[in-house]
Amino acid sequence: MKQSQFESRHQPEWQRFTRLLEALERGKVDSKASEGFAGDYRRICQQLALAQERGYSSHLVDPLHQLAARGHQQLYRHRSQLGAQVLSFFMAGFPRLVRAQWRFVLAASVLFFGSLIVMGLLVYCFPDLVYSVVSPEQVTEMEGMYDPSARRLGEAAIRGSSEDWMMFAYYIMNNIGIAFQTFASGLLFGLGSVFFLFFNGLMIGAVAGHLSGIGFGQTFWSFAIGHGAFELTAIALAGAAGLKLGWALLAPGALPRSEALRLAAKISVQLVFGVMVFLLIAAFIEAYWSSLNSFRPLTKYVVGAALWTLVPTYLVCAGRGHHAPD
Repeated sequence: MKQSQFESRHQPEWQRFTRLLEALERGKVDSKASEGFAGDYRRICQQLALAQERGYSSHLVDPLHQLAARGHQQLYRHRSQLGAQVLSFFMAGFPRLVRAQWRFVLAASVLFFGSLIVMGLLVYCFPDLVYSVVSPEQVTEMEGMYDPSARRLGEAAIRGSSEDWMMFAYYIMNNIGIAFQTFASGLLFGLGSVFFLFFNGLMIGAVAGHLSGIGFGQTFWSFAIGHGAFELTAIALAGAAGLKLGWALLAPGALPRSEALRLAAKISVQLVFGVMVFLLIAAFIEAYWSSLNSFRPLTKYVVGAALWTLVPTYLVCAGRGHHAPD
């Protein structure tokens, strides 16, 4: 292709990209308008490579090179800004959001932790009650996973290869599945979130009460205490996000239900974003720390207590600086 044909074909695209660059450099472009910037930048780079390969004159190559250089600068400047925004969200925005939604967080926590504690105590006092919520096969599997003679604590059937990274992936998928189920079912006017919070609390409580009652409490609690700070808190927060969706449908106020749901979802999705990070941390701890049997239970309890102190302290105190009021 001749240089003149190449120029005439792509000139409108270069002019559009130049205008977008100028607007970005002045900081006058919103996020929606700049969504296609990365794709436009890649095309400019491809066209520059073609022009150089075909030996086009410097009158064409030099301006394209300048466009590509300016585009590269803007692309990575915005990426660094995005990283700063994500960091700011977790340092301050997420805990402030949790506190702002304290009513839903409190309701979800009472449903989840309340059912967990009550069921755990009931099963500990009345052992046969465990079979009302957990099948005999699951009970047998749990007993095998937390047997004090086990090489590694919490070994599931899939740990045939004893690869920690496989367990890490398994825990991520399992935990995120539970959290998403608890969150998304809030669209059933909140009833789905209520059900899964209560049900998961009953299940975990029944297992904890049963294992404690048969003398496996030390292995179970030393395993669960570490990652539980992040994992159980994340489930409760996912339930809070689901309850917010349900409440928007039940009590939209003066807004149409669709608009109330849209506004609630904007907040709930941010909560779930934080929940996902909590679950990633929980999965990492569970795979690489909780399952180890080479540490004394006291060490596990000390680390677990520190994590259970850290999580609520972070949610209650982070983001309370002068420029970050609740």
